[in-house]
Amino acid sequence: MQLPDTLQPYFWDCDFCSLSWEKQRDFIIRRLLRSGSWEALTWLRNKLGDVELGKWIEQQDGAGLSPRQLRFWELMLELPHSKVNQWVGMARQNHWNQRTIP
Repeated sequence: MQLPDTLQPYFWDCDFCSLSWEKQRDFIIRRLLRSGSWEALTWLRNKLGDVELGKWIEQQDGAGLSPRQLRFWELMLELPHSKVNQWVGMARQNHWNQRTIP
């Protein structure tokens, strides 16, 4: 399945035409969750459904999302608060994320 052209800006470092949902599903989901616009996230939610997207985030232990992104998805997808707290704690221990925490 070919991805919509509107998603191309999020895959600037890839050969967009060769991306395949079937083959690079996890990569596509992760990239859109981390940096996708509202339009891109709406496409993703329509493609997967909220239940599947929530399961994917749980299977990925927060998918490397920032604390802010984790809290957003916690509310949007009704993710378990205790798990999100763990992921937020792990994200805050990441040295890259600490550059923005006062």
